[in-house]
Amino acid sequence: MQLILILGIIVAIAAVVFALQNNLPVVVTIALWRFEGSLALVLLVSLGLGALIAGLLSSPSVITRQWALGRSRKQVADLERQLVGQQQRNRELEAEVARLSPAPAGAAPVAERPYVGLKTLLTGTDAEKGPR
Repeated sequence: MQLILILGIIVAIAAVVFALQNNLPVVVTIALWRFEGSLALVLLVSLGLGALIAGLLSSPSVITRQWALGRSRKQVADLERQLVGQQQRNRELEAEVARLSPAPAGAAPVAERPYVGLKTLLTGTDAEKGPR
């Protein structure tokens, strides 16, 4: 956005310099209206009118884009709230499943064996217990 502003300022300065170097009197006639003034004034007025028309023509698309962005942000916020609710509901259901699942009857918990490593498997020795 700053680059566009800088380019706009450069174009405006160039237009002013060009207009000031061309200060001959000219006559502008549009239908029944007739205007006599310097070329610099005519150039600056036409540049200003062009910028105004460009701004007015682009404003509907800018406004539409802002509305769409606002709707999208609202939709994202709603979806994030739904996600949090679904995650909470998922945790509640997992807790209920864990509570309702019967524990295996008569089965003693099996102690997990620690990882012994590749060297122990290949040599058949354990540093703490000695050879197997």
